[in-house]
This record gives sequence, structure tokens and C-alpha cells, in this order.
Amino acid sequence: MLSRMRLITRNPLAGAGLLVVFFLCAVAALAPYIAPYDFKTINVQAILEPPNAHHLFGTDDLGRDILSRMIWGARVSLAVGFVSVGIATVLGIFVGALAGYYGKWIDALLMRFVDMMLCFPTFFLILTVIAFIGPGIWNIMSVIGITSWMGVARLVRAEFLSLKEREFVLAARASGAGDLRIIFGHILPNALGPVFVAAILGVAAAVLVESALSFLGLGVQPPTPSWGNILTDGKANIENAWWLSAFPGLAILVTVLGYNLLGEGLRDLLDPRFKR
Repeated sequence: MLSRMRLITRNPLAGAGLLVVFFLCAVAALAPYIAPYDFKTINVQAILEPPNAHHLFGTDDLGRDILSRMIWGARVSLAVGFVSVGIATVLGIFVGALAGYYGKWIDALLMRFVDMMLCFPTFFLILTVIAFIGPGIWNIMSVIGITSWMGVARLVRAEFLSLKEREFVLAARASGAGDLRIIFGHILPNALGPVFVAAILGVAAAVLVESALSFLGLGVQPPTPSWGNILTDGKANIENAWWLSAFPGLAILVTVLGYNLLGEGLRDLLDPRFKR
């Protein structure tokens, strides 16, 4: 464990990613206490104010404080990321474990279904589903999770194919352990390393998808703030209110970059070729 922590300290990019993720999670958790204004408060006397001492990130076309809306938007964006990745991870583990452990026709059937799902452009599939069921934060979480589990399934399947013939699995089978105990008690705990990396990278992708959907008006609906729908306000005022586009765009960039850096660092930590 100490050697793994030393790797993080020696890898400045992974350390930077960890700091960004920790900061964003802290901001999201403390949003009710650190937001300077109510994100729904309309102030007609402060419409489209540039960044100043009273409104550090300026205001929008309704006089709402952008900093407060971005702080609450962090909670929304990260919630969508975590929940959707949780759904995708559970589905991917279930499908990949069955395919890798049982093999034969079960593996062939499940993997052909995975291949079929991968043939669809994910973002356009999400757009189609949202158009039918309607926008909303819970719908967004569910749809992103249900359409992004295939990569996890492939990773878990590959790990199970490698691990199911190891000595500890053969010993567990010889001792009379059932399939469920072998899958979830013996093989799965040893196959979770790549899944953790994929989950962290998946949070970044889910935040990006949610922001894009909200920007298009198919995601989180106003007055609930999201970085994507704040960008939508910026599009309508791009010529005279640069801060409406700059700050949420920068937040999305930093968030995605932070999770990607952390994922890369975690992959290095879990690499068995790493010299401890």
C-alpha cells in the first residue's frame, strides 16, 4: 500500500487528477453551504453582470449568480456520472462474468449481443431514447448507464477467461464450492482492477454526455442547474457575456481531464509489472 501511495506522489499527473476529483466531490457535497446565493434567485437589477466582487463568475440573463449555479451544477453532473457508471458497472460485471465463466454458447450469445450494442453510435442511441421517454435527471442516469456497459463486460469476460483455470479456482471447485460462490467470492474480487479504471474513466465520459444532452435541451431541465444548460445560456449571449460560456466550459474540461488523469494513474498502480 505504501509503495502504491509513493507511486501517486511520483506521478504528478495522477496526483493532480486525484486533487481535482477530491476538490469537485467536496464542492458537490458542500454545495448548500458554500454557494454564495440561491441558484434559483432572480435579480433583474443584476442581469448579465460581468465577473465582479459581488458575483465572482458574473450573472446570467435572469440575474442569477453563475458561481452558485456552477457549484450546484457540480452536484448534478457528478451525481449523473456516479449513478450512470454504477448502473453500467453492475450490468457489465453480470454479463461479463457469465460469459467468461461459462463460455461455450453462453459466451457466444452474450458477446454477439455486446457486439450488436457496440454497433450503435452511443450518443445518438441516447438521443433517441431520451426523445421517447423525455428529459430528466433520472432518465439521463438510467439511459447513460444502460448504453455504456459493454466495455466493462468485455473487460470482466477477459479477466474471467484468464482466472477461471487458476489453481485457487480449481481448489475452490474441488472443495465443493458452487458456481455463484466461485464467481462472486473467488474470481470477481481478483478481476476488479481493470473495472475500477474503466469506472473512473466512465465518470468522465458520463459527465461529458450529460453536459452535451443538457446543452441540447434534452438533459437536466431548468431551473435545476447543470454545466450543460448554463452553456446553453451562454450560446444565446456569446457576443456580450463571455463568462456564461467560459466558466462552465472550463469546469467540464477540468473535470474530464481530472478523471482521465486519475484513471491513468490508477491503471499504473494496478499494473502487475509495476516494480514495488
